Amino acid sequence: MSQKHWVIERLGHHGDGVAEGPVFAPITLPGEEVTGRLESQQLEDVRIIKPSDARVTPPCRHFRSCGGCSVQHASDEFVSNWKQDIVRVALSNQGIDAEFLAPHVSPPMTRRRASFSARRTKKSAMAGFHARASNAIVEIPDCKILHPDLLAGTNIACELAQNGGSRKAELSVSITVTENGLDVEARGGKPLDGPLRAALGDIGRRNRVARLSWEKEVVFQDRPPEQRFGQARVVPPPGAFLQATREGELTLIEEVRAHLVGAKRVVDLFAGCGTFTFPLAENAQVHAVEGDAEMVEALKTAWRNVQGLKTITADSRDLFRDPLEAAELTDFDAVCLDPPRAGAEAQVCALANSDVHRIVYVSCSPTSFARDSRMLIDAGFEMSRVKVVDQFRWSPHVELVAGFTRNA
Repeated sequence: MSQKHWVIERLGHHGDGVAEGPVFAPITLPGEEVTGRLESQQLEDVRIIKPSDARVTPPCRHFRSCGGCSVQHASDEFVSNWKQDIVRVALSNQGIDAEFLAPHVSPPMTRRRASFSARRTKKSAMAGFHARASNAIVEIPDCKILHPDLLAGTNIACELAQNGGSRKAELSVSITVTENGLDVEARGGKPLDGPLRAALGDIGRRNRVARLSWEKEVVFQDRPPEQRFGQARVVPPPGAFLQATREGELTLIEEVRAHLVGAKRVVDLFAGCGTFTFPLAENAQVHAVEGDAEMVEALKTAWRNVQGLKTITADSRDLFRDPLEAAELTDFDAVCLDPPRAGAEAQVCALANSDVHRIVYVSCSPTSFARDSRMLIDAGFEMSRVKVVDQFRWSPHVELVAGFTRNA
């Protein structure tokens, strides 16, 4: 009896191939003919009968077991086109036809932040990423995504699991490369007590980390874990958001500044610790608004210690529940908007009803970006060309930046 063949029609949003049914087949590409064992809607033990011309040898030996990357088996050109198409389709679903600039793709081994899973074992500990479609931990000593300094942090994660983890639960260890060393934050471990606090201090000193936090409490700091935003040096609170690669961040900043040339007073919404605030303040007065009070305080502290910028002010405010309304926006001639994945529906509604004429929107979700773009276009804005910024190479994650202008 011959085995059934499937033809992969497209890639889904998680990077799996999708055949008629739908049937989902991991590590496949559009146009490929495959066989396998069908379990519900998932194809297992996939065998490629007819490969795609876009198929390449994955550069990382961990690819088939590790769940950190999903499309290393595809050429760089294919992946870039696929990510642009994700944005294009999301906009098309809202009736928007967009033009695209050439995408930015961060180089391999440049990711400067990651969350590792770590667990004690009978004799030691292990740390890495989850296996594909599994909670099992895969060690990744030859990862092609992570910055070498960040990759070395897996050894720290193992030490933390040995001292403060349990064999029944995972320890989540977030590590960020900073100007002064690694910033390490662990969650899901044992409650802090005297012996554990002493052990964590020893781990921090021995590994020369800049800062070590346990459940957001700083237990060791040798040097301030600074990040450079424009001319400012900022010390973010533990676990604060940071763009994934320095190269991607600089590309986003360049695009944001290009869209806001000539602006004199800018409001930076969902400002974080000042990724865009400080570069924009080289030419404009900036008012930064962010929901996390600790991030706002970090931004203010950095502003007090930097010279040569225009005035920066900052407020802590939940822009989902309490967006800046039209009357509060009258003093600004431009807006920078960088919301989380949920987008900024309430704030965009207020912007649509305001007198603001220029907006630059940075997004990590094509779907919410398309929804918000529709609202702005319906309010009389025109959208400029879109630039996809791929900081999460070989993953399904997509970021982008676009400008909006409205005639007076």
